[in-house]
Amino acid sequence: MKYTTLKKTDIQISTLGLGTNAVGGHNLYNRLDEEDGKHMVRAALDHGVTFLDTADVYGEGRSEELIGEVLKDYGRNQYVIATKGGSDWRTNSKNNDPAYMRQALEDSLERLQLDYVDLYYIHWPDGKTPIRESVAELAKLRDEGKIRAIGVSNVSLAQLKEANAEDDVNAVQLAYHMLNREIEKDILPYCVENDISIIAYGPLAFGLLGGKYTKELKLPEGDFRRGLPLFQEGEFEKNLAIVEELKKVADKKGTDLSNLALAWLLAQPGVDAVIPGGKKPEQVKSNLTAANIQLSEEDLAEIATIL
Repeated sequence: MKYTTLKKTDIQISTLGLGTNAVGGHNLYNRLDEEDGKHMVRAALDHGVTFLDTADVYGEGRSEELIGEVLKDYGRNQYVIATKGGSDWRTNSKNNDPAYMRQALEDSLERLQLDYVDLYYIHWPDGKTPIRESVAELAKLRDEGKIRAIGVSNVSLAQLKEANAEDDVNAVQLAYHMLNREIEKDILPYCVENDISIIAYGPLAFGLLGGKYTKELKLPEGDFRRGLPLFQEGEFEKNLAIVEELKKVADKKGTDLSNLALAWLLAQPGVDAVIPGGKKPEQVKSNLTAANIQLSEEDLAEIATIL
């Protein structure tokens, strides 16, 4: 495992983190085994993955509760925990009001059974609260010792600039993978210039970069992927063709496509960590080698041509 430092802090994180959307259930998943989720978190920690990412909305708080149960068995210096607030599942709305953000953090701390979290994100802008006011409240919480670093997620460049008006933002979490490189236009350069860590979520493009899908794939009714552009007719076939070419690069590197996709992200300027998710310990273990894959300039150029 490789480690780096979260920007403008002394917090060391593993470059390969763990996304826990599927720990404890979420509206995107069903029939999840809670013990599998806990075993997955343990497997990550036992194999050097120190950076755990969750949110209060995952499983309506259940993800944080399960992670909190696991963390009791580990020393506080053995992990870095990031969580998020600002999505109120009780009212099915987004809420960045400073008072709400403060209470959301307090509730998260109780579920996690912790005195502080290392990194706290505004999960989604709510479209009405000036994000600089929300960040100002997080800065107070940081000064009180309840969080160590401030993050924002799912923001536009304008929102990020507003959030970072006082240079308080340490990390921004955004969707980023080989088949969606939108942040390279403006957000990624801004983060590099302003010393903000990029944490990439959805690194395997909802399974497409796992390399196992074929043109015969039929997503069942109710599967959220049916509404994603990546899986629309025409676009899906185009993406599959790209995947087949990327598999050839992975073969030459002696790895599989999913690990190549993770390594490619870690090779991008400004990206300090990726947080692939999973449901079982085996998925965590299969991702571990990605942190140590070295991509040469030639490799990156070949991938760029394919993409």
